[in-house]
Amino acid sequence: MARVVHYAKGALVFRQDDPCPGVFVVGSGSVRIFKTASSGKEHVLHFAGPGLTFAEVAAIGGFPCPASAEATKESTCVLLPTEPFTRALQDDHALCLQIMSGMAFWVRHLVGLMEDIVLRDAAGRLARYLLEVCGSERDIFALTTLKKDLASHLNLTSETFSRTLRRLVKAGLIEELEGGHLRILRREDLKTLVDGLYPMI
Repeated sequence: MARVVHYAKGALVFRQDDPCPGVFVVGSGSVRIFKTASSGKEHVLHFAGPGLTFAEVAAIGGFPCPASAEATKESTCVLLPTEPFTRALQDDHALCLQIMSGMAFWVRHLVGLMEDIVLRDAAGRLARYLLEVCGSERDIFALTTLKKDLASHLNLTSETFSRTLRRLVKAGLIEELEGGHLRILRREDLKTLVDGLYPMI
């Protein structure tokens, strides 16, 4: 049922309130998923990189796309069109379980965003994001997205994001490298910062 689709940097995959074309699986590149208010203000919900999916909720629910999707760099995706995809769900138990696992991942991710907004200050939000994207296996993070998009994703202004980044660097928790990369220097202190227990920086 699948077909490969290619998107140039900046190309819209779909617009908010468009009919859902199906489920997308990112093969290469990066896609930002964002909401737009009637005022024109945007909020980035998440970034979908290689191996991640998006639009599955709208495809399964049969409702219009609740957000827009845009390629932040040249990207290749696999599209599973809505009708054959939903038919496959009726017959393939293993596929249903895999989709449920994927949706559970995004629910957990969105709960984390809500915790950030309600419980964490700017430094705690940025610290949690860095730990989440780096995982436990690596300490270097590439700022491959625009800082304004990352700031929006963390529900911060661009100015607050830049100021918070400088504070973490000055405190010695992270280091700015050439080419838009960051290195985690004190992982445990970042975890403490996420919990709101680290001394003011």
